[in-house]
Amino acid sequence: MKIIKAKTAGFCFGVDRAVKLTYGLLEQGVRVATLGPLIHNPQCVADLAARGAVIVDTPEQVPDGYEVVVRSHGVPQCVYDALGARGLVVHDATCPFVAKIHRLARRAGEEGKTLLVAGDKNHPEVQGIVGHTRGSVFVFADLEELKVLLTPENTKNGIFVVAQTTFEVKKWQECVEFLKKVYTNPSIFDTICNATWARQHEAECLARQCDLMVVIGGRQSSNTQKLVSVAGRHTKAAAVETAQELDPAWWRGAGTVGVTAGASTPSSIIEEVLSSMSEEIREEELSFEEMIDASLKPVYNGKVVKGIVTGVSPSEIQVDIGTKQTGFVKLEELTNDPSAKAEDLVKKGDELDLIVTKVNDQEGVVYLSKKRLDENKGREAVAAAVESGEILEGFVTEANSGGVVVLVNNVRVFVPRSQATLRHGEDYTALVKTNVRLKMKQCEGRHIVGSIREVLAAENDAKREEFWANVEIGKQYTGVVKSLTNYGAFVDIGGVDGLVHISELSWNRIKHPSEVVSVGDTIDVYVKDIDTENKKVSLGYKKAEDNPWEKFKAEYPIGSVFKAPVVSITKFGAFVRILPGIDGLVHISEISNERVEKVSDVLSVGQEVEVKLTDVDFEKKRISLSMKALLSGSEADGEDAE
Repeated sequence: MKIIKAKTAGFCFGVDRAVKLTYGLLEQGVRVATLGPLIHNPQCVADLAARGAVIVDTPEQVPDGYEVVVRSHGVPQCVYDALGARGLVVHDATCPFVAKIHRLARRAGEEGKTLLVAGDKNHPEVQGIVGHTRGSVFVFADLEELKVLLTPENTKNGIFVVAQTTFEVKKWQECVEFLKKVYTNPSIFDTICNATWARQHEAECLARQCDLMVVIGGRQSSNTQKLVSVAGRHTKAAAVETAQELDPAWWRGAGTVGVTAGASTPSSIIEEVLSSMSEEIREEELSFEEMIDASLKPVYNGKVVKGIVTGVSPSEIQVDIGTKQTGFVKLEELTNDPSAKAEDLVKKGDELDLIVTKVNDQEGVVYLSKKRLDENKGREAVAAAVESGEILEGFVTEANSGGVVVLVNNVRVFVPRSQATLRHGEDYTALVKTNVRLKMKQCEGRHIVGSIREVLAAENDAKREEFWANVEIGKQYTGVVKSLTNYGAFVDIGGVDGLVHISELSWNRIKHPSEVVSVGDTIDVYVKDIDTENKKVSLGYKKAEDNPWEKFKAEYPIGSVFKAPVVSITKFGAFVRILPGIDGLVHISEISNERVEKVSDVLSVGQEVEVKLTDVDFEKKRISLSMKALLSGSEADGEDAE
C-alpha cells in the first residue's frame, strides 16, 4: 500500500505567525490571554494552556497584568475599542488576508453599500468581518442563500461581496459566476486565502488518485472540514484530530491512501498520524520509511524532495534523492548570488530541500533547484506583507533603466526607479549591493513590486517631527548636501532640508556654492534662523574662528607695512588683497608723491606693491592703505605743500 502526503498539509502563514508570536511571548515570561482559542486545534491550545496562556471571551475577562493576543481569525472593531478602553497591551496576530477583508468591510460601510459575506455566520472570522462595517451586512453559505438575499431593497445602493478566507473555492466560483450574470460590474473581491485554495486544489487532485483520504485537523476548524468535503466528492474521506482516532478497518482494500491536514494542524500531529499508520499497515512488512520512499516515485517536475550532497564542483553539486536517478543542482539554481561558489555554500553530507525542475529518465538524471523552492516559500510571506503593510528587508542585486531588483526572502522584487529613492533625480543605481527596507505593494504571479521610497518617507516624517520638537538657534548638526542652487546649498539635517546661503558658505567671495561643497558631502552646520510657520531653516557653515577679519585684527595693527598684490583698479584708486576675503584701498592720492592722473598708468592688476596700513573701519569693513607714506621724504614734502 502506498501513502501520499500532501505538500501543503499543516500550518498556513497566518496560523504559523500567531502560534510563533504566542509561544515567543510565553518564553519571554509575558502573561498571555488569547481572545478565544488561539487556533482550532485542541492539542495546541492545551499545550499553550499548560505553559500559562489563558483563554477569555471578552476584553472585560482579561486578568490584570495580562497581555492580549488577538488570534488570526481577527475580531470586530468593537472589541478593539473595548481593549483600548481598558488600556490593555495588545499583540494583533490577525492574519493579513483577514485584515484585508476588514478594510473592505469598512469601505463598504463608508460608501453606503451592502456587504455580502460568503462563509459560516457562526465562525469567528466571519463575525469579525461583520463587525467592521457600519452598513447593511448579510452572510450566505452557498448560492441558494445568496439568491434569497439579492432583493431590490438589499441591493439598491450597490453591493460589496467578499469571502471567508477558508470558504470552499468551488462554491465561491459558482456564486461569482451567478453575480456576474445578474449585475453589471459588481464589486466582487476574491478574498479566499491562497493557502486555502492550494490546499483544496491539492486535496481534490490527490483524492482522485487515492482509495482513501485521511484529513487531519480540529473538528472546529473550518478549512479542515472543507478539505473533508472536497476530498469526499472523489473518494472515501475520513477526518481525525489525532492518531488515536485512526481505524485499521479503513485500510482494507485500499491500495493508495492520501494524507492532508488543515491549516491549524501542527506538524507534530501530522507526523504522529503518519507514524501510527505505518504501524497499522503491515502488508509486505514495509517500514514507514520504505512506504514514504515508495510514495516519492516516480519523480516528476515540481515535486519537493530531500537530497543529500554527494559531490561538489565549481558549477554544480550532485545529490542523492533516494531514487535510481542521480540528482544535479546547477550553481545558478543553488543561490541568487552570482559571485558565490558552490564549495562555500554546501559540503558533502549536507541535507537540502529541493524541487524537481527536469527529469531525464533515459540518462537517469534529475535536475533540481534549491533557489526556486526557497522562492516558493518566501512568496507566501511576501504576499502576506502586501496585505499587512509589514516592512521587509532585502538586498539590491541589480539596477536597470526602470529601477532596481531586490532579493526579499529569496524572491525577486522589482522596485521602479520612482520608488527607489526619496528624492527625484537621486542616483538609484548606487543602491546596488546594499541592504534596504521596503514595503510590498503587489504580489501577483511573477509581478512582484515594492517601494523603498515609502519606507524612507515614513522614516523621514518621524525624523522631521523629532527635529521640529528639538531644534533651536545655534544647535549644531551633521548633514548631507542634497542639492545646489545659485543662491546656496540645501543640506539634509535629519528629515529636514536646511538652506546654507551662498554668503554663509565661505568668508571669501564665491560665484557658486560648488566652489565650496558638492552634492553628497557630509558637513557640519549650525542653525542660524528658524521659520516654524513655513517649516524653513537657515543654516550657517563658515566658522567664526575662520573669519579673516579676526585674523586681520590680530595680525595687522595700524602702521603695519607689508607687500600685497593689486586685485582691481578703479578711477579713485587700487584695491590690494591683504588676506583671502579682505581687500584694502590705496586711494589715488596715496599712490605717489607726484600727482597721478590715471591709476592704470602707475599700477596694474597682479602687481606686488608695498603698502602701509593707515586706517580701519571695522563696522563698515573698510581699510585704508598708502604707498606714498613709504616714499622717502613724503612727510616733509607734505608739510612744504601745506
